[in-house]
Amino acid sequence: MWAILKFDKKNLETLKKDLSKILGNDFKFYIPKLLLKKYKNEKIADKEFYLLDDYLFCFHKKISNKNIISALQYSRGLKYFIRGFYQTQPQINNFIKKCKEYENTDGYLSQEFFELNLTSKFKFISGPFANEIFKIIELQEKKIKILIGNLKTTINKKELLFKPI
Repeated sequence: MWAILKFDKKNLETLKKDLSKILGNDFKFYIPKLLLKKYKNEKIADKEFYLLDDYLFCFHKKISNKNIISALQYSRGLKYFIRGFYQTQPQINNFIKKCKEYENTDGYLSQEFFELNLTSKFKFISGPFANEIFKIIELQEKKIKILIGNLKTTINKKELLFKPI
């Protein structure tokens, strides 16, 4: 069973150790992540970014036991468990399956993960237009025509990362 945990990013390794003391080493973590390319001081720097910020998925067969959850809730590095994960297992499984479908060989999500439509606004999260908001004018197979303010331009779908707002 998958559980959703809110964790302290600085203490992820400590959390893993504490969970292994109680669950053993046969638990799995899944944290969907993106690799961002940021321009800093005229250089491109790669930065890892967690899609769900400080939430992760943890799988173990014993997690369905409420006594185990009680024992785990005081683990170092764990802020809390998201309630209701018992009832939402199909949705959690579908989300993780979708994430894994769009991962590249390094384990990072590709831009195709985000669904594009012409009625939404988007925000760049990487590249020279980072934090700029834009609208999609036209979708093509490999390129997108966009409007940033009064500027119309075409970008490659795979080069820059952006998210719906």
